[in-house]
Amino acid sequence: MTTLSLTINGQKHGPMDVRDDLSMNDFLREMLGMTGTKFGCGAAQCLSCAIIVDEPDGSSCTSPTCVAPAVNFDGKSIRTVEGHAKDGQLSALQQAFIDHFAFQCGYCTAGFLNEGQVLLERLARAPVAREALEQTIADALDGHLCRCTGYIKYHEAVRDVILADSNRYLVATK
Repeated sequence: MTTLSLTINGQKHGPMDVRDDLSMNDFLREMLGMTGTKFGCGAAQCLSCAIIVDEPDGSSCTSPTCVAPAVNFDGKSIRTVEGHAKDGQLSALQQAFIDHFAFQCGYCTAGFLNEGQVLLERLARAPVAREALEQTIADALDGHLCRCTGYIKYHEAVRDVILADSNRYLVATK
């Protein structure tokens, strides 16, 4: 057993004792009742289980939860799919996913949403040229698997959010 304390979607959890072999996915789903993070392949290959890890320097990245022990997240600040909406309002990215019907069964949606959010945050810090946008989105979403082949719609939804606020996410053109 290990004592675990972390921040999830801005809320502190712990200290609480957890088994050393308890996956982060099981911790979120079974101990906290946060079922938005899915268990897909169990081998960190589909990334349906990806959450956002906020780094001390202000950057963020995604991390699979199916193979990662919960104790690896001790002291960290993470975000799950449950943390995107604020005050009952969907985020721009969530709304774009709905507008594009970027999900069919929805199983992979949390992972795509979290990865898209990390991309938006990265582009807000370091915008890219418009001509690099399509490849930038493709590279960011690469590795996420969708059983229903919704890749194009996820890509389009992320692109539309970026283009809707191009001054924030894209390098100004001359």
